[in-house]
Amino acid sequence: MGSERRELMRTLGGRLRMLRVEAGLTGAALAQRAGVGQPTVSKVETGRMVPSLDVLGRLLGALGLDESTAREVRDLLAAVATAADSGRPAENGAPAGAIVDEEVRSARLVRSFQCVILPAMLQSAEYARHVFEGAPGSTPEAVGRAVAGRVERQSVLYEPGRESVFVLTEAVLRTWPGSPALMLAQLDRLLAVESLSTVRLGVVPWRRPVPVLPRHGFTLCDRRAVVVEAFDRERVSSDSDEVAAYEESFARFEGAAVFGDEVRGLLLRMMAEFRELGDAVTP
Repeated sequence: MGSERRELMRTLGGRLRMLRVEAGLTGAALAQRAGVGQPTVSKVETGRMVPSLDVLGRLLGALGLDESTAREVRDLLAAVATAADSGRPAENGAPAGAIVDEEVRSARLVRSFQCVILPAMLQSAEYARHVFEGAPGSTPEAVGRAVAGRVERQSVLYEPGRESVFVLTEAVLRTWPGSPALMLAQLDRLLAVESLSTVRLGVVPWRRPVPVLPRHGFTLCDRRAVVVEAFDRERVSSDSDEVAAYEESFARFEGAAVFGDEVRGLLLRMMAEFRELGDAVTP
């Protein structure tokens, strides 16, 4: 992690801690009021975790801050995000990925479109390992932590009251790392997740034209933010016009996708194709 970002995280955490003390609240009391875990409050205040926009909003609301003070804290979070998006490797050399994980974890409605790799919340551990290892500056230790964190955060898919809609092009399912065995396990996971009442999984088949040529993947978190994903970094935007533009794009891809029985049939056919590949490996 860059020294500038680390210092900004400490500043943000220290400011929140001071505001909590001034409000006469313990960490546990603030967590209860905000509807977040006490470890989250502790990690944010000690600069070990960057809160999502949703989590920060809950904390600010629980503290009862005036608009001026709340804006000051939100500006600190924006400064942290700007430092994270400066092109430096992520924490301890781990590749990008933590931002989308954190934003998705705090959202009640997630809509993700992907045209190259699987959505973060649908990746198996081994698939995620290849994603993290492929970024510049990654280390085995950092990759291991990133994979563990990603898998742990996927538990939100099973929580009632949440809705997740994933749309991918068929090319995503045919762009595979590792081995056919890895993809067989990954496709089996997609079948299991697709059956959840909290999840809708759509695929734009290669036999259908896309409504617009996609340039990158993106994830909408509620209607407040979009995470725009590039090869080596992620950018979070809460600009209302930009979020609206990505919502429109997502709706177009969603309209071109197949769901339900058609998706299950497609996944089963692709599993048969990967079985035929046997033990072939990529160069």
